[in-house]
Amino acid sequence: MRLVKASFLSRSLYYAAINHSTPSNLSYAWNFGSLAFLCLAIQIVSGIFLAMHYTPHMDMAFLSVEHIMRDVQGGWLLRYLHANGASMFFVIVFLHIFRGLYYTSYVWPRQFVWVFGVLLLLLMIITAFLGYVLPWGQMSFWGATVITNLVTAVPIVGDEIVLWLWGGYSISNATLNRFFSLHYLLPFVILGVSVIHVILLQYHGSNNPYGIPFTVDIIPFSPYYLIKDVWGFVLFFLFYSFFLFYAPNMLNHPDNYIKANPLVTPDHIVPEWYFLPFYAILRAVPSKLFGVLAMISAILLLAFLPFISQTDIRSIRFRPFSKIFFYFIVADAALLGWVGGKVAAYPYVQIGQLASVFYFFYFLILSPLCDIIENWLQQSYKDLDLYFK
Repeated sequence: MRLVKASFLSRSLYYAAINHSTPSNLSYAWNFGSLAFLCLAIQIVSGIFLAMHYTPHMDMAFLSVEHIMRDVQGGWLLRYLHANGASMFFVIVFLHIFRGLYYTSYVWPRQFVWVFGVLLLLLMIITAFLGYVLPWGQMSFWGATVITNLVTAVPIVGDEIVLWLWGGYSISNATLNRFFSLHYLLPFVILGVSVIHVILLQYHGSNNPYGIPFTVDIIPFSPYYLIKDVWGFVLFFLFYSFFLFYAPNMLNHPDNYIKANPLVTPDHIVPEWYFLPFYAILRAVPSKLFGVLAMISAILLLAFLPFISQTDIRSIRFRPFSKIFFYFIVADAALLGWVGGKVAAYPYVQIGQLASVFYFFYFLILSPLCDIIENWLQQSYKDLDLYFK
């Protein structure tokens, strides 16, 4: 029985990774899924080796990171591989999400593929935040203080949740131990959810640039797309290597190279770049509670897109209005990221408020409205075509 199960599992994995059928017109935009898996593998492996030398203690955490950088053979490479790997992971995932938005990959029958993808994004954000705290630099400590204090906005149970997160009445050694344990655990949870994400994708098949079902013009994944993925890996490693060897600290805040000091507050507390759009939405709302709700809603809203969408046309390349406004939401996301890194003062707060309003307006009103108009135009063209025939 065990041999039969092992054989079935091996055949299933072989089919999912090598021999499954795919549309013949997939572009390099479909490489981002395999690149995301590569980034996850790099983060897990490098994280395991870093954990062998890291000390999750508030008096020794910062020094243990310096020990890895200076004394461990190849430790500097391992640490930069992991730190910049987080940024590379988010770059790939953000591109993966925008590709899904552009080609409307979230609609039936792939709606649950998309929902699990949004769950993966949420798990990535939590894991990255926990990892940002571990070096125990100034920005790590104060970033953890600001973000965890947001939980106090939750009515009734907020203060109790913060006490549980901190392991006491302030950020302390218990906090660092809890964050380290969760940061070590969550990548394996992400791996498990990723497997479900891929299984659902294989069951329903990949979307394609034209957005139409392919039943005839299909080819096996290997060797055609396998070679394409390998070439994508080469290009990705060239991009990754620039940051790894020539600009390893470009994406990190300089204050995080100063040991955490609870008595000295940095002039401007700012999270990592991949949190900045959501941080800008948080700051755009004056109320702490509603700011937290707006930030969480900005992420969870993506999971509801399959159930909000009204489109009968899958690919945005055939939807002129949606195509124009898609570039608006890309620019809006970039604007939110820029504003999130600025001081919470005029005019950045006001710009962030306008950009946040447009973010929700696009997904809740503008995009469904474009779907309805384009569906009507498509039906009108069909009726005219039948009339003249």
